[in-house]
Amino acid sequence: MKVPEPRKMTSGNWFIQLRLGGQSIPITAATKKECIRQAELIKAEHRAGKRTEIKQPTELTLKEACERYIDMYSKTLSPSTIRGYTIYKDQRFKAYQEKKLTEINWQRMIDDELAIKSEKTVKNGWGLVHAALDAAKFPIPEVKLAKAPVNEIAFLQPDEILPFCEAVRGRSYEIAALLELHGLRLSEVRGLTWENIDLRRGFITVRGAMVRGIDGEVRKGTNKNETSTRKVPIMIPQLKDALEAVTEKKGIVVKTYPNALLDDVKRSCVRAGITVVTNHGLRHSFASLGYHLKLSERQLMQWGGWKDYQTMHKIYIRLAAIDETEAKATMMDFFKNAK
Repeated sequence: MKVPEPRKMTSGNWFIQLRLGGQSIPITAATKKECIRQAELIKAEHRAGKRTEIKQPTELTLKEACERYIDMYSKTLSPSTIRGYTIYKDQRFKAYQEKKLTEINWQRMIDDELAIKSEKTVKNGWGLVHAALDAAKFPIPEVKLAKAPVNEIAFLQPDEILPFCEAVRGRSYEIAALLELHGLRLSEVRGLTWENIDLRRGFITVRGAMVRGIDGEVRKGTNKNETSTRKVPIMIPQLKDALEAVTEKKGIVVKTYPNALLDDVKRSCVRAGITVVTNHGLRHSFASLGYHLKLSERQLMQWGGWKDYQTMHKIYIRLAAIDETEAKATMMDFFKNAK
C-alpha cells in the first residue's frame, strides 16, 4: 500500500500524515521526494517489525509544531486566520523556533518575548503555540502571561453621527463608511456584491467577506459565524441615494484597500471636528447608537450579526456620554427630592 500523497505547507515544506498501527505520525521534509522517502522508510520498518513503537512527536522543534498545526487545519481555518498564524509562527519567539519542544523553558520564553513585545502580542503568539502543542499531543506547560491592557475603541457619540455622514457625502468611500455605520464589518463591506443589495425593498443581504490571505486578497463565500449571514435594512437615506447613483451595478460594491479606507475615515472625522474613529469604530458606533435609541438587544444582535449577548455587551454596546449624563442627573434628582 502506497504512502499518502504529500501536501505542500505554507512554509514551503512537504507534509504527510501517516497512520500506522492506529497511531498518527506526522512527517515533514524540505522536498516532496524526501517526505515520501521518510514515510516509506517508516512503513518498511513497521512491516519488518523494527519499529514496534511509534515515535511520538516529542522531537519536533517549536517551528515544526506550529507549521504542522497550521497545515493540519488549513482546510477549515479562514485565509485571514492562516495568514495571522503564519505571521505569529515566523515573528514570535524567534530565539526558540529551532529548539526541540523538550528543550524549551516555556516561562523563560514568555518572559524573553515580553521584554521586546507588548502583552497582547505575546498572548496572541502563545495562543498559536498552545494550540500547536495540543495538536501534537505534547503536555501543555503552565505559564503566566502578563495581563494585556484593554484598549477601548473610539466610537462616535450620537450627536457626531450626522456630522460624520455629511463629511463623507460625495466621497469615493461614502458607501463603505455608511455600510459600516449599518453594523457591517470591514471584511463584509469589501465582500459585498450588488446581487445582495435590494434597493427596491431597501435591504442588504450580508453574505461573504473579503479577507487577506497568505497570497493576497481572498473572497470567502461565508461569514465569520453562522449569525453573520443576515438581512440589514438600509436605514440611512444617504446610503440609498449613494447606491442608486452608481451607474454600473455589477460585481463588488466597494473597491478599496483597508488602509486607504482607514485613512479616509480618519480624515473625515478630523475635517468634521468630531471623535476620530477607525472602520471598526464605526461598527461600535452603530451598536452604541442603537443602545442610545433604546432599540431591543435582539434587534441589534440580528442586524450586527453578533453571535451572543455576552460579546455584544462586553465589546460593542458602549454608553454614550449623553446617556451617562442623563443617568447621573436622574440619580442626583432622586437624592435632591428625597424627604
